Amino acid sequence: MSTEAIDTSEYTTPGRGKGLIDVFQHRYLLKLLIDKGVATRYRNSALGWVWSYAKPLSQYVIYYFIMGVVLGNTRGIDNFAVYLLSGIIAINLFNEAFGNGTTSITGNRALVRKIYLPRELFPLSAVVVAFIHFLPQLAVLIAVGLLSGWAPSLTTVYAGLLGMILLVAMATGLGLFFGALNVLFRDAQNFVDIIKMFVLWTAPVLYSWQHVADALPSWAAEVYMMNPIATVVELFHLAFWYMGGDQTAQLAPHITLNVAIAFVFVIALLVIGQLVFRKVEPRFAQEL
Repeated sequence: MSTEAIDTSEYTTPGRGKGLIDVFQHRYLLKLLIDKGVATRYRNSALGWVWSYAKPLSQYVIYYFIMGVVLGNTRGIDNFAVYLLSGIIAINLFNEAFGNGTTSITGNRALVRKIYLPRELFPLSAVVVAFIHFLPQLAVLIAVGLLSGWAPSLTTVYAGLLGMILLVAMATGLGLFFGALNVLFRDAQNFVDIIKMFVLWTAPVLYSWQHVADALPSWAAEVYMMNPIATVVELFHLAFWYMGGDQTAQLAPHITLNVAIAFVFVIALLVIGQLVFRKVEPRFAQEL
């Protein structure tokens, strides 16, 4: 028997990749997972993609009636219909992407247990699928905004793109983090549901930033706006609702500083999420 040493320098340890970098090296697999997620979303559903419009619009009607008509925000916030809709679809994108990312590993246990592929593909594809289903809602928002007199500009385009990038990146980082924890502790999903509930009420969606400023000391209101979700919602307002005039006072100040803080937070979240994911990844097949 030959005792000649085998050169293993070109091989890597099984099951250990380069993290999110591997996703871009396996774009074909990513596309397959995205196609699968989109195709199976409303399989055997009578209305199909109509639900992408019906669910958020139903939510919007309820909030508009309670917050706008009953509590009088239609008088306190200019063009409240567009203000509310732009905030709701931002929150819906985050909550769906975050929720999908959390269940992406456990929901694909058959693939995870049988074959090896970069496991980051699952939460990332789940976030992309959520973004695809966000696009019909975005189309409705743009149509409503145009009918209300909104006119796009470079500022609105930049604000909208920044908001979407921050939301998708934030959901990806949280999806990696909680997607890994959900394999070890199934009650992580319950914790995620609580976070998603708080997200709606801790951002200026159903009320304006001015309401917060009137109710809290100035320093507390500024800390409140450092919440990255609140910053993203204000970017959506700037992109799709803001038309100048009296609306200027209803936008939160220091938005540039808050965007910078949000970017730092998101980068830290992606790093932490990736580290935790890679730490737990060797146990995926065993725990599933």
